Amino acid sequence: MSRFASFPVFAPVGADRPTGIPKEHYIRMKRSLALIATLASGFVLSAAAQTLPAPAAAAPAGPAKIAVIAFQVAVAQTNEGQRNFADLQKKYDPKRQQLKAESDEVDNLTKQLQAQGDKLSEEQRASRAKVIDEKKKKLDRSAEDAQNDFQQEMQELYNGLASKVYDVLASYAQQQGYTLVLDVAQQQNPVLYASDSTNITKQIIDAYNVKSGVPAPPAQPAARAPAAKAPAAR
Repeated sequence: MSRFASFPVFAPVGADRPTGIPKEHYIRMKRSLALIATLASGFVLSAAAQTLPAPAAAAPAGPAKIAVIAFQVAVAQTNEGQRNFADLQKKYDPKRQQLKAESDEVDNLTKQLQAQGDKLSEEQRASRAKVIDEKKKKLDRSAEDAQNDFQQEMQELYNGLASKVYDVLASYAQQQGYTLVLDVAQQQNPVLYASDSTNITKQIIDAYNVKSGVPAPPAQPAARAPAAKAPAAR
C-alpha cells in the first residue's frame, strides 16, 4: 500500500541553550520551530472523524458475517485522497519555505549576538535582543496561524471524502452480506484479533477508485542505495 510523501521536517536547534542567550528567548525560539515542524510533518488524520450513520437496510437472516476495515487508511489511500492531500501539501509549500527562512534568520541573528556579545555595548546588546525577540514573536504567530489553517483544511478535506467512501462501504457491505463492519483504525476499538480474510480495506479502496474514476498517482522513483566502495588495496 502506498504512503504519502510527508513534508520534510526542519532541523531544530540543538538541545543545549547557547551561552549568552536569555532562557525565555531560547524557549520561545524552540516553540516556534516545534510549530513549524508540526506543520511540516505531513498528514496526521484526526481520530475524531465525523460519525457516519449505519446503513438502513435490514440485516439478512442467518449467522452474522463480520468484516473489519481501517477506515481512515482507506480514505487516505484512495486515488482521490492521495491526489487531494498532495495538492494540499503543494499549496502550503510556499508558506513552509517562508517559515523556514524566518526561522533561519532568527537563528543566525541569535548566533551573531552570541558571538559578538562581549564586543557590544549594553545598549547595542539590548537593541539587538529586542529585534530578535520581535522576530521570534512574529514567527510564533505565523507558524501557529499556518498550522491552524492547514489542519482545518485537512479536516474539511478528509470529512468530505470520508462521507463518499462510506457510501461505497455501505453498498459493498450490503452486497457481500456483512452484518457488521468494525473500524480497526480507531484508537479505542474492541477488536483484539481479526484474520486477513475479514479485512476489506483494500476492497473498499479499489471499489471507490473505480467509482470515482480518479487515476492512480504516478509512482515515486525508488531511492538509490549508495554505491559500495571498493576495498582498499593492501
